[in-house]
Amino acid sequence: MNIIEIKGISKFFGVGENRTQILKEIDLEIKKGDFIAIIGQSGSGKSTLMNIIGCLDTATSGSYQIDNQEVSHLNRDQLSDLRQKKFGFIFQRYNLLSTLSAVENVALPAIYAGADQKTRLERAALLLEKLGLGDKLDNKPSQLSGGQQQRVSIARALMNGGDIILADEPTGALDSKSGETVMEILRQLHAEGHTIILVTHDKNVAQFANRIIEIKDGRIIQDQRKSDLIAEKSPSPTVNKNAFSFYKDQFMESFRMSVKAIIAHKMRSLLTMLGIIIGITSVVSVVALGTGSQQKILANINSMGTNTMDVYNGTGFGDRNAEKMQNLNIADTQMLAKQSYIESVTPNSGVSGTLTYSNATFTAQVRGVGEQYFNVKGLSLLQGSFFDATQVKSNENVAVIDENTLKQVFGEKNPLGQILMLNKKPLKVIGVATARNNMGNISSSLNIYIPYTTAMNKISGNQKIDSITVKIKDDVNSTVAEKDLTNLLTIRHGKKDFFVMNTDSIKQTIQATTNTMKLLISSIALISLVVGGIGVMNIMLVSVTERTKEIGVRMAIGARQSNILQQFLIEAVLICLIGGLTGIFLSLMLGVLFNWLATDFTMIFSTFSIVAAVLCSTLIGVIFGYMPARNASQLNPINALARE
Repeated sequence: MNIIEIKGISKFFGVGENRTQILKEIDLEIKKGDFIAIIGQSGSGKSTLMNIIGCLDTATSGSYQIDNQEVSHLNRDQLSDLRQKKFGFIFQRYNLLSTLSAVENVALPAIYAGADQKTRLERAALLLEKLGLGDKLDNKPSQLSGGQQQRVSIARALMNGGDIILADEPTGALDSKSGETVMEILRQLHAEGHTIILVTHDKNVAQFANRIIEIKDGRIIQDQRKSDLIAEKSPSPTVNKNAFSFYKDQFMESFRMSVKAIIAHKMRSLLTMLGIIIGITSVVSVVALGTGSQQKILANINSMGTNTMDVYNGTGFGDRNAEKMQNLNIADTQMLAKQSYIESVTPNSGVSGTLTYSNATFTAQVRGVGEQYFNVKGLSLLQGSFFDATQVKSNENVAVIDENTLKQVFGEKNPLGQILMLNKKPLKVIGVATARNNMGNISSSLNIYIPYTTAMNKISGNQKIDSITVKIKDDVNSTVAEKDLTNLLTIRHGKKDFFVMNTDSIKQTIQATTNTMKLLISSIALISLVVGGIGVMNIMLVSVTERTKEIGVRMAIGARQSNILQQFLIEAVLICLIGGLTGIFLSLMLGVLFNWLATDFTMIFSTFSIVAAVLCSTLIGVIFGYMPARNASQLNPINALARE
């Protein structure tokens, strides 16, 4: 029974004037169980013929059938499946993968066939024991002699059954004793029913075959059968493919090979990761710095009073006529207090004069305010109490000082109950408040707060006020409230002779500004990620070039394009992912150091930025790793195997 039928096969290489015909109208039939030796001088076409038989190369013209299946009609993945099921390759230079042990090299074809890990490793160990390498299972190729490596190669060829064994100069790199051992193994395999196709230039080696075919100048010039002895081969091992375990095993093998490739080239991998590490560290740190500074600024704004508005005399900041206008008055305050959307209102009246205590004179800012002022402005009580509505209504001569006044005027002395003189009017100290916070800067000036009624009726005599502070209810939109408040006061005054400073508007403006700055700086930091991604792509392209022969070996033993693509893509993603995680770790360490040294604000890391950084590094691996991985998967097996 013919297992292979070749009719009129021709093969050309090159184009135009360099076009050369290597095989010329080859006709050949090979029976199941044959042991064929193809001999001929170098350049005669014998290796090209074997590569076409092994589906590593394609004929330019002619027909090639295996088990009555026309090979020229198969696509690349179908050819890979055919190589995996039908053929076992034995190469002159062994072509073992240096990062795998002997048993792993032998088991490799079964991965692409879909065998589970336990089954394939057990079968690989049995094959190696059968070939006398039971004590070398865990040895790497570099730890084996040439003869031992060739026996590992033979075991690999038998892993999926090896119905057809293709041996390309199997003894060419061996000493005579090792060569005889290999040929005895091939003779034994033939006796077990394997179809053996051997390419050699050594006529002594060819004598082991029962059929010798000689090629010269691309033509078969002699086909001599020495014996008709053909043994019946036992069935090849079958694999029950479970879809999940099949893809899982192939993924895990690709993952392991990627890890081994990264470890094998530690310095190159580290330098490749460097761009990703710098980029991720920059982006995460910039976002953390931006978030920290933004939170600090917003906290400072909140300390000025949350959801509050200040109404001032004049048409805006810098209005030189503001002090002369003095259009705001208590009646305005009372009118605003009646509005449903306003929680509280306090007038603010500045008082100028001389402050004395124990024959010492001080410069201080004295403010006449309502009882709600301290709550609205976010001032905390350190000692004593704030004045209340009753004391405001009664024009009581009471005062609340800030901690700056406490330190400079009273020192270590208890200020409560002490009398301060303002324009020769006594003020009894009843409480101490925290120092004022002006947009993040703690004021160093001395501040004294008294009831606005006391300021107007007993000290200054001026019934006009400098400003009105309004606190809006939490469930009210501050923008709408500001618009309504402005309309009310404009109608009341007959014109707009005031301006409103809305802390919510300031907060939103600053928040938008800081977000814009964060985005801008993060975009700049992202450039380093792109540069890192280009570096990954370049290194992966180099890696594909360096490992071209490995790719060819994998394709020869049955790897599909998707397997090769997956392996190199995983390697690129791993490099970027490890770089990304390292960058996150470094940024966290920088954050710890910064937060330990800094006093103004801290770096705040968000889960979102960290997750985004990991996803970003993974995406870079996929995007920039795809082209090298695709290039690897598109390689022609025969060209890849020929690369040294």
